[in-house]
Amino acid sequence: MDLNTETNSQISASAPTGSELVVQTIDLHKIYQGVEPVHAVNGVNLEIAAGEFTAIVGPSGSGKTTLLNIIGGLDRQDSGDVIVAGASLANLPESVLTDFRLNNIGFVFQAYNLIPVLTAQENIEFTMLLQKRPKEEREARSTELLNAVGIGGLGDKRPSQLSGGQQQRVAVARALAPKPTFILADEPTANLDSHSTATLLDIMLELNKKEGMTFIFSTHDQRVIDRARRVITLEDGQIVSDERR
Repeated sequence: MDLNTETNSQISASAPTGSELVVQTIDLHKIYQGVEPVHAVNGVNLEIAAGEFTAIVGPSGSGKTTLLNIIGGLDRQDSGDVIVAGASLANLPESVLTDFRLNNIGFVFQAYNLIPVLTAQENIEFTMLLQKRPKEEREARSTELLNAVGIGGLGDKRPSQLSGGQQQRVAVARALAPKPTFILADEPTANLDSHSTATLLDIMLELNKKEGMTFIFSTHDQRVIDRARRVITLEDGQIVSDERR
């Protein structure tokens, strides 16, 4: 294990020396107020290098999804900073942050989040449409990605006509379409059977190796954990271990 103990007894999850960082969090805190406030993220120092295939794991309530949401600019931290591709997200206005997400971060969700009235190909093209990419470029990229995720003949199908595994492959292709800096995947295999999970992980690993795409997972799924090359464990909003394989 690659463990670095901070003076406050927390673990700082560091990228290899000299590697290009795509994500860095600095003393990150997030508290949800209530009858008893919950410190969902508690002083997290984390570095993710380009090309990593990393799983963030831990029990329910450990802070995995909150941490991913903050890294992805979907939620705001109470203190600390998130640096993505060299840019601090801490004080970006919401409109600027929205554009930054659009151009730098790909998202894959547990519930697929496909637009039901659009075909698979149109769903993949949607982010590029928001980026105002030319039609020819959108069509070429979406066709390329449909083939890359193994559903080249299903581009004209709507989500309701696809299996869960096929829908998640469309979601992965959509995340890849704008060529983001990295992809955040929150429990992407939670609704998939073993065969679909294995196929999806094979596809993502191949994309990681061939295109150097960085993947960061939040997961309970042992099948994902077994395939990850780095496993960061959270408990009570803190990093307790950082294992490289």
